[in-house]
Amino acid sequence: MIQRIRRRFIRLAVIVLSVTMLTLAGVINLVNWVTVRAELRQTVENLFDSEAVSLTTQKKSKPRKQQNALDEARYFLVRVSSSGEISILGQYRTENSSEAEIRKIVSSALLTERSEGWAGNYLFGFRTDKRNRSIGVFLNCETKLDGVRSLLIVSASACAAGILMSWLAMLFLSSRAIRPMVRSAIQQKQFITDAGHELKTPLTVIAADMDALALQTGENEWIEDARRQVGNMRGLVSSLIWLSRMDEDDALLRKEPVDFSQMVRSQAESFQSMAEFLGKDLRLSVQDGQIVRGDPDILQKMVSQLLENAVHYAPEDDAIAVRLEKKHGSVVLTTENSIRAPLPEETLTHLFDRFYRPDASRSKDSGGYGLGLSMVRAAAEKHGGSARAEQTPDGLIRFVCALPAESRS
Repeated sequence: MIQRIRRRFIRLAVIVLSVTMLTLAGVINLVNWVTVRAELRQTVENLFDSEAVSLTTQKKSKPRKQQNALDEARYFLVRVSSSGEISILGQYRTENSSEAEIRKIVSSALLTERSEGWAGNYLFGFRTDKRNRSIGVFLNCETKLDGVRSLLIVSASACAAGILMSWLAMLFLSSRAIRPMVRSAIQQKQFITDAGHELKTPLTVIAADMDALALQTGENEWIEDARRQVGNMRGLVSSLIWLSRMDEDDALLRKEPVDFSQMVRSQAESFQSMAEFLGKDLRLSVQDGQIVRGDPDILQKMVSQLLENAVHYAPEDDAIAVRLEKKHGSVVLTTENSIRAPLPEETLTHLFDRFYRPDASRSKDSGGYGLGLSMVRAAAEKHGGSARAEQTPDGLIRFVCALPAESRS
């Protein structure tokens, strides 16, 4: 459990840091692109208003930054007739571009049927001059676009390096961060184990005393009640010790192929008589040949607790459906029965918590301590699986336990 908590802590920290860094890098690149695009569009507008194009008779003075952009602009001018004929009016600092290349760029811009836009690395705009002719300005933005791409690559690389370094730092420092939690968990598990073993002796003594008292005075209801309570306490102590061992990261599990179909069928047969005695109908549907890898004793405990829960808490004269099937690479064990009253959604998420009792139907008077489903979940997760509860629209409650299926060679 400790290692699982540590892995979750690292995963959560890295995810939060990654989202933060990627969001920051995304915002920086987005702002940079919006700014660069706005500057380039302003430069195109200024070129239309400049002396080179002379679309207007009145020249306006430009801020120094815009004037510098005009002085450094690399662009060419074209005129397009109503018939689509392209005439090159001039090139400004783009002498290396051939006439064929210019005509190809202009043609691609005309195909967009837009008055402004992008044609490769050129930002273009078309306006109508005083003689009602279509004049086009094509601004070479290669340098600016390279700068945008460079910032994107650098920021992405910095994010990747930062996330990797953070992950490595978390990997080495996380054990120190969760050290108080580890110490508390170890002490708690040690207390449960020690207390469990210490309680076994007085419980044994009490049981022996009850037997001796019964021999002297004869059987009576008080002695029988004391024996029953001792038995319940023994079951509670054993369950707590078992759960404590499941929480240990170094808990030794036997890893061997288990015929889960046969195990479920055998356990269901054991509960068949109990179900009939309680007036309930246990219906079994098992797919043969379902194999899982794990500890047979722990898996058998899991199946037993799941079936006991269904038989114990299903209403009288109710049908209990038990199914075992393979779904999406998992072996899925399901129990399904009706419930006396619908459960809130929040209650379903807590049914596997230790000592949790949602209503009177799961009271201590029924003989349980609220640990059975906790044991089911602990066993399933110990084998890389999961356990959950869900409610159907037709008033049934379904407990689903999924385990990884053993691949067959």
